Amino acid sequence: TDHIRSTCFLVCDGVVPSNEGRGYVLRRLLRRAARYGKLLGIKGTFLSDIVPVVAHENLTAYPELTEKLEYIKKIVSIEEEKFSKTIDGGTEILNSIIEKTIASGADTLPGEDVFRLNDTFGFPLDLTREIAEEKGLKIDEEGFVALMNEQKQRARKARADKGDFGWATETLDLGDVTAKTEFVGYTENKCEATVLALIDADVNEVTGTKNGGKVIVVLDKTPFYGEGGGQVGDTGCICADGLKIEIKDTKKTNDGIYLHVGEVIEGSVSVGDTVVAEIDAERRASIRRNHSAAHLLQAALRQVLGTHVEQAGSYVDEHRVRFDFSHYTAMSKEEIAKVEQIVNEQILSALPVNTVETDIETAKKSGAMALFGEKYGAVVRMVKMGDFSTELCGGTHLKNTAEAGLFKIISESSVASGVRRIEGTTGKGVLELIAEQTELIENTAKELKTQNPHDIDKRAAQLSAELKAEKAEREKLNDKLAAAAVGSLLDNRQRAGRFTLISGQTNGMTVNAVRGVLDKIKSEPDTIAVISTCADGRYNLIVTASDGAVKLGANSGAIIKALCEITGGGGGGRPDSATAGIKDGGKLPLAFEKLPEIIGTI
Repeated sequence: TDHIRSTCFLVCDGVVPSNEGRGYVLRRLLRRAARYGKLLGIKGTFLSDIVPVVAHENLTAYPELTEKLEYIKKIVSIEEEKFSKTIDGGTEILNSIIEKTIASGADTLPGEDVFRLNDTFGFPLDLTREIAEEKGLKIDEEGFVALMNEQKQRARKARADKGDFGWATETLDLGDVTAKTEFVGYTENKCEATVLALIDADVNEVTGTKNGGKVIVVLDKTPFYGEGGGQVGDTGCICADGLKIEIKDTKKTNDGIYLHVGEVIEGSVSVGDTVVAEIDAERRASIRRNHSAAHLLQAALRQVLGTHVEQAGSYVDEHRVRFDFSHYTAMSKEEIAKVEQIVNEQILSALPVNTVETDIETAKKSGAMALFGEKYGAVVRMVKMGDFSTELCGGTHLKNTAEAGLFKIISESSVASGVRRIEGTTGKGVLELIAEQTELIENTAKELKTQNPHDIDKRAAQLSAELKAEKAEREKLNDKLAAAAVGSLLDNRQRAGRFTLISGQTNGMTVNAVRGVLDKIKSEPDTIAVISTCADGRYNLIVTASDGAVKLGANSGAIIKALCEITGGGGGGRPDSATAGIKDGGKLPLAFEKLPEIIGTI
């Protein structure tokens, strides 16, 4: 009961099962409860059936459980079904490993086997440990951890090989630099600053660097936003007389120190130099539009889909906004259109965007949306867009929603069980999207030979209908030609034991069409027909026995099986009719040569 109660509250608060953080805690709770249910003999899934009981017992104190009941049930059901499949496949493999270990006289499951179970089949380490302990065994956790670390190192090296600057923050030692960087980017695009530290491409602290060198610059203050809260870091330049450093990304350490990642284009720089730091203001403006739109999007989603919608992740750059949220089904076209409409209504309403620094409790009392599980300091930044949206956020935003211009949803998709993703764009991004779609429509209209782009759907429907009619006519003609060919084969008869045998090959005729022609022999007293056909490069054999032949002992299925032993392939059917797909059409002549002998043995 504790497991399912905790599960309900976590899902209600917006947590969804995943492989990290709070999502991993939820997944372990759910899976442990599901497994012990199986051990107690409970068949099938059952946890979602208990959710209404938990909601009812806590109705007075926690009415939100009842409000989000269907959503909680759906998340629990999806995860339990997924785990059931993992358990069924993984347990069989684990039992085999356990049997081999016991048979060898060892008392520890090999680390490589445990790792393979986890990495390839998704079988949880803690579950492997529990099952092994029940059998009196241990697992080689050191070996498992070593293999896991090797995998992480391979991934880290791959990122470094691709030029991912994220490597720097993993092993960075800033020496004497301990003070937080003063961030002035909410109000300024450029400022004068002092160089406090320089890090080279080998992640070593240096006192200076020259033209052409990759470098991380630490300043005492900066207008550059450091990547965080789903928003990308700023780009721009750090300059002085004879110096230009192109900044390609900005990171931020947990200690609040900003890392300006770039390359010296001109001149040289040393620790202690005074420089001017200036962001790419146009790029920042596009990022602000998309970030503010993300806030409007979340509020609109909660209006349309329900208050169970919680942010599950986001990514905002100058091109698009990517917003992940808790919801268990794909959105309908109508829901997507409604959300887009609401966001654009708020943009056109020109809502003022105000930011206030306050304490966390005051912010929550004012209705501010907080990201569940996020660690907030004593002072938080609250971003309020009219009366429509209030969130805790440290990112850069517009002063008025009207500055976003327009908002357009590009796609809606699934990320994981219970998590959906919307991608959208604003401002220039919408204009670029309209230009691309307009060009596509005009090119399509040209190909369809229609002057008015508004008529392309009608023209496409017309051409589609014409193509279908032509295809049907062509198939009808092919069937007539093939039927004539098969019909001529009906006159090619020979005796084979007690039966009259009709055999031959034809091309371009479907299996069903051949069967239709062979139905003509059904009333004959002792006839068996064996025809091969080749359509779209695939060979098939069709065997039909008349009612009289079946009474005499003919079996189309047995004949097909004997022929397939020669040609390869497989199939089957009833005594009066059977078909097979053939692997080697080149062996059909040999099969037909052996046919009288095969039928003679019936």
